[in-house]
Amino acid sequence: MKRLLPALLAAGVLVACGSESPTTPTACLQGNGAYLRAVKDAPQSAELEPGVPISACLVPDQPSSQLGTVGSAVVAAATALNAEAARDPDGRAATQLGYLVGAVEEGASGTAGIHTDLVRRINSAARFSENDQGLGAEFERTYGAGYAAARAAG
Repeated sequence: MKRLLPALLAAGVLVACGSESPTTPTACLQGNGAYLRAVKDAPQSAELEPGVPISACLVPDQPSSQLGTVGSAVVAAATALNAEAARDPDGRAATQLGYLVGAVEEGASGTAGIHTDLVRRINSAARFSENDQGLGAEFERTYGAGYAAARAAG
């Protein structure tokens, strides 16, 4: 019995450690409106709520349901910002869009590749253009400022 007790305790510790799954902050699961509000002052630092930057929404080994919710929200936000930026390529929406994409890429950079598809999807939504010429130099400049700010913010 003396030998069995330490083994059972060790097994219990392993089960307890293995049962902890990564948690996506609740603020990240609130839909695309939360992301649009977060980037409204970009290139200033953007948080979904105090202490929760957009990059914190992508966690290692993120459960697929949470990843799907975050992914749908950020792609929808990027799509809305892209439409607005297409109308005004050097306006606020292009900066906000760059910040959103930069923050998602920053968050995905430390997650061992599980967010690769999301990064591709948000980049496609951000760069969509109805013509072969793309969104133009003005867009690239303002988008780049937002993107760089997000990557620097971490």
